[in-house]
Amino acid sequence: MTQDRFSGLTRRGLLGAFAATAVAAAPTFSQAAGFLRGGGDIRRLRMYSGRTGEKIDMIYWIDGEYIKDACNEIAYFMRDWRTDDMIPIDLRTVDIMAATHNLLDVSEPYMLLSGYRCPETNAMLRSRSRGVARNSLHMKGQAADLRLASRSVNQMAKAALACHAGGVGRYSRSNFVHVDCGAVRSWGA
Repeated sequence: MTQDRFSGLTRRGLLGAFAATAVAAAPTFSQAAGFLRGGGDIRRLRMYSGRTGEKIDMIYWIDGEYIKDACNEIAYFMRDWRTDDMIPIDLRTVDIMAATHNLLDVSEPYMLLSGYRCPETNAMLRSRSRGVARNSLHMKGQAADLRLASRSVNQMAKAALACHAGGVGRYSRSNFVHVDCGAVRSWGA
């Protein structure tokens, strides 16, 4: 699903070619809330997985509409890599991720550490760590754990918090930030 999207004259191929101009549509820090409410013309997501070796770089929203095929590819990319189980990812979380990335003003893709987790994976992780919630939003496709080599956990968390759109957890010792589309809240150091 994440193979070459830029060959041929498909809609996604054309959108991929158009992605270079998407940078001009990126919001500034003060525009984050407007961006999440539809203030931008284009929304783009760039990630890679160290676990699967997969990469994704796509426009998933244009002029007020989500692109179904792109959203399906995001759901596949964010699947539970341990079991290959997948569910649709809540697009509010994807929007928070994209807005946070734009606020950080980086071209580097996120490293996705965890997206969707099936209940069995969540239970296994919970047995190994106190930091895993019993009813984690990961199991609903509403959360992601992310890392950027060029930005600190605090920088990423501040940008995510500026969106005023969900939960933000700082995991400094493990060098990642958790974002979700649940209640607005924050934790960690």
